[in-house]
Amino acid sequence: MWHAGTGLPWEWRTGPSDSSERGHLLEMLAGLPAAVLIAADAGFVGYEYARAILDSQRQLLVRVGSNVKLLRKLGYARESAGTVSLWPDYAARMRQPPLVLRLVRAHNGRHPIYLVTSLLSTTDISDRQILELYARRWGIELFYRTFKQTFGRRKLRSTTPDNAEVEMQWSLLGMWAMSLYALVQATKRNVEPRHLSAAQLLLAFRRMLRDYRHPAERGHSLCHRLGEAVIERYTRRNKSSRDYPRKKRESPPGKPQIVTATNSQRLRATMLRHKV
Repeated sequence: MWHAGTGLPWEWRTGPSDSSERGHLLEMLAGLPAAVLIAADAGFVGYEYARAILDSQRQLLVRVGSNVKLLRKLGYARESAGTVSLWPDYAARMRQPPLVLRLVRAHNGRHPIYLVTSLLSTTDISDRQILELYARRWGIELFYRTFKQTFGRRKLRSTTPDNAEVEMQWSLLGMWAMSLYALVQATKRNVEPRHLSAAQLLLAFRRMLRDYRHPAERGHSLCHRLGEAVIERYTRRNKSSRDYPRKKRESPPGKPQIVTATNSQRLRATMLRHKV
């Protein structure tokens, strides 16, 4: 669970390679503040998970693809142009309520993307703001890269599974603690969290650990170095054309199935609404 405002982990879970990320999400729900917005990619879509988030009084923003069917004109709640409902057939048969959501469409320059959110009012938050919030989710991928490459944890050094888990936990905790301390110092200099350089803050800590017996040079204390640990402001080249051997070739999620509710579905939804 990654916090978009600070760029730091909020909470985490570890497990075997076949563990469920969605199961980890449900485990971490209780540790989140009320009314928080959870942004997730298409791998976290599903009626049970969406309902668990909404029942916990949190909000949802998730990308959807062709494996999701959304209903229009269901009549369960007041609807506007972008209102859709997530109500799979098994949930309807079990008399579970439909989830009323808002569909947001956009284009990232290569292909269209489709998002659904539980924030229904365009007055409170516009479609553009929804897209900006979802775009921040990419920061978690950058954190993974920082942890694996910059911090050198692509491979663990332990030789037993138990020690490897301890190494992973303490590595995450150490990276989080150093980044948080650096963020405090950078904030004093009005440096935004997204401009904080993980490589520079690691160099600052390593320098002070290596030279702990010698007094710091004037103007080169740990706090001073961390305050200057910012990303260089040069113009970065577009790397999309580079043919990396490890580059993923996965197809993007397709368009969700958006269909008009049948008379039977509308009748069942009306009966369920009156019963509630």
